[in-house]
Amino acid sequence: MLKRMFVAPDPGRLRLRGAARAVLGISAAVAGCGLAGHSLTAAITGGLAALLALFTVTDATVGRQAVTTALLPVVGFPVLAAAALLHDHPVARDMAFLAVMGAGVYARRWGPRGHSLGVFAFMTFFVTQFLRTMPGQLPELYAAVTLSLLCSSAVRFGLWCYERRLPPPAPPVPAEGRGLARTTTRQAVQATVGGAVALVIGQMLSGERWYWAVGATWWIFVNTSSRGETLVRGFRRILGTLIGIVAGLVIVVPLDGAAVPTAVLVAACVFGIFYTAAVSYTWMMLSVTLMAGALYGLLGVLDPALLALRALETGVGALGAVLAVLLVLPVTTHATTDAWIQRALRCVHVCTERAAARLSGTPDADPSPHVAELEAVLGRVRLSLAPLVHPLSPLRARKARARQVLALLDACAREVRGLASIAADPEASHDARLAAACWRVEAAVEALTTPERVREGRTAPVDAAGAVAAVAEPALAHLHSLERALAELATPLRSSPRGPLIGA
Repeated sequence: MLKRMFVAPDPGRLRLRGAARAVLGISAAVAGCGLAGHSLTAAITGGLAALLALFTVTDATVGRQAVTTALLPVVGFPVLAAAALLHDHPVARDMAFLAVMGAGVYARRWGPRGHSLGVFAFMTFFVTQFLRTMPGQLPELYAAVTLSLLCSSAVRFGLWCYERRLPPPAPPVPAEGRGLARTTTRQAVQATVGGAVALVIGQMLSGERWYWAVGATWWIFVNTSSRGETLVRGFRRILGTLIGIVAGLVIVVPLDGAAVPTAVLVAACVFGIFYTAAVSYTWMMLSVTLMAGALYGLLGVLDPALLALRALETGVGALGAVLAVLLVLPVTTHATTDAWIQRALRCVHVCTERAAARLSGTPDADPSPHVAELEAVLGRVRLSLAPLVHPLSPLRARKARARQVLALLDACAREVRGLASIAADPEASHDARLAAACWRVEAAVEALTTPERVREGRTAPVDAAGAVAAVAEPALAHLHSLERALAELATPLRSSPRGPLIGA
């Protein structure tokens, strides 16, 4: 966990820039609410809206991101009104909450925009329970959310829009089938059932803080696409929450709601959420738990018993998610894993091809955008293989193979990054052997992503034993290392007597 946090690569310092921009954008939103004379409740609601806008809006282009951000109030305001109006009608409120939960997960079928709007709708309902919003507060909350989104958008799209020079993120693997054959439909049913279990048990534990359990179930389902991913995410959520509660007892409780140190702590937590989200869900949940404790401190209701209750409710939410993914329309991992591994290999080939072209004298060939895409795809590969490489996984042979695959893919990414850095140097030497080495890399990728060739007994174009030894030319050295890594990948991906790794 520590290694993921402090050693994980950050090409282009994107995680660092994103986290710093989030602190600036959310601080501007909260400051704007304060200057406008809004109450603490409205400022917290506005700050959460800004956080969600910066965290969940991940459309492929800046223009689409701006449109999605503009649509957030269209979805959020009706949900906010319904949640406030149903506050004194528990049965109707609970049914509406579960409906919003299911619809939010189902909305993923429409891509990043559907995902963003679904998350915003759910969290809007959640925050009304967190703050006990009443109908009379709605006008002020609408104004605070609008102002906060404007402030955070001014930072994101005006002051610090570094995405304009970045390639679009890797699109998700397209869903197949219709009805219950579609992953998003199955997960929507799972999330609703899991949320219902969490809601019932959570209300047995606490009539006031039951929504924590439903929220835990919801966030366990976010950004997962299989049974294994959901189970691992649930474990990491519990672990991060428990560590955060211990840290809260040491850090947050002694602050006793003091405004200035609490604001500094919240800013640090926001930075932690954005900086660690891509590499460690446990660390992200630690930051979320600390931030929630700090907000309760500002509201004057924080004590050790409340933190203990949060741990129990989080456990209930995880239990609801586990029961749902195991018993209700389970989604296996093999197809998703195979698709992401193949996409990673294709990215390796494209990066190599562009770098070789650049070194051969083509000025328009730029591998750096594809390197960033490769990092995003490898993040999805790690997430998909997380159930196999988890320390508690009992499948030792498949765990070893999964770790080997990840290590070799990381080696490929490392060599690609090195190749791209050399290609970016205008003084880098050109070598006629680059085209041949690049062709061998392409052939290796084709062999790995076209299993029919392996089944027909065709020899892979690249042989690890026959790879050319590293030479003085740095670009060729990286290409030869890529050849060796790709050749070694054939064994764990295709040669297991128990079937391919993706069938785990």
